Amino acid sequence: MQLGINLGYWGAGMDGDNLAVAKEADRLGYAVCWAAEAYGSDAATVLSWVAAQTERIDVGSAIFQIPARQPAMTAMTAATLDTLSGGRFRLGLGVSGPQVSEGWYGVKFDKPLARTREYVEIVRRAMSRERLSYEGEHWTLPLPGGPGKPLKLTVHPQREHIPLYIAAIGPKNLEQTGEIADGALLIFPAAEHLEETTLTHLRAGREKAGKTLDGFDVCPTLPLAVGADQDLAALADTFRPYTALYVGGMGSAKQNFYNRLARRMGYEKEAAEIQEKYLSGDKQGAAAAIPQDLIDKTTLLGSVERIADRMKAYADAGVTTLSLAPAGFTLEERLASLRAGTEALEHAGLA
Repeated sequence: MQLGINLGYWGAGMDGDNLAVAKEADRLGYAVCWAAEAYGSDAATVLSWVAAQTERIDVGSAIFQIPARQPAMTAMTAATLDTLSGGRFRLGLGVSGPQVSEGWYGVKFDKPLARTREYVEIVRRAMSRERLSYEGEHWTLPLPGGPGKPLKLTVHPQREHIPLYIAAIGPKNLEQTGEIADGALLIFPAAEHLEETTLTHLRAGREKAGKTLDGFDVCPTLPLAVGADQDLAALADTFRPYTALYVGGMGSAKQNFYNRLARRMGYEKEAAEIQEKYLSGDKQGAAAAIPQDLIDKTTLLGSVERIADRMKAYADAGVTTLSLAPAGFTLEERLASLRAGTEALEHAGLA
């Protein structure tokens, strides 16, 4: 199992340290550095900045939002980043959510699975440098009856095949991801529930494509807080606002993918309470309602030895790249967490 680092969203208050974190991850031999986007910073600019100042670590979009870009532009960006980084780019895609898609981009959040499938097909065709033509429900290239003609990408990517990931949570999305992608970007994964919540659906998609999970990258992001094992409750409290935001407030009452995931892991009653409190404006109450067990199962908490045990559980469950989001109020704390991650991986015998 390899380690990655997830810088999250630029503009979250730790921007001045993020380059130092990426460079230290590069020095330590981390496999990939991911950056995210929502409705603030864009991921492509951040990744180009990181790639220019690192040497070995891959840079990946987690994610480029599908409603934000036409598929041909995503292919252009991927090819450019792969070329400039010397073949170190990983393309992660996702449909975002209805609030961002419709509120920020003005793109209807309908038929997300079909839209994703068409998007991936177009991106792959464009990156392969064939003349681009496509007839689908959501995209037709070139537009009929006009002056447009099939064009070919003029940039040569560094590699013939740029790894393509999809951010997936729900069963149908996971199955399609297994069918059409090279990897899955996961959030809030519990090693104990990974088979029934995730892998069984990915495996079904791989079987549709006549493949197995061999070579497919199962890549969750896990928050990391290093400390004494007797302080687990305090360490878990670090991530209560984060967990409350996603389980309680990410999306609407009817459409929250993360809330549904918590329910599938057995937290039906708790997930309902967290969401009710968060959407009513009681964010502190929502955070307090999160069971410590839920946080503990979906983060890495405690001593290096305890974290090593959890890493081994994820590796045994089927994770191939474990991306860390290290907690810390200072740069030194975040760098120490990165080093602890490497130490834990070695302690678990996974390095």
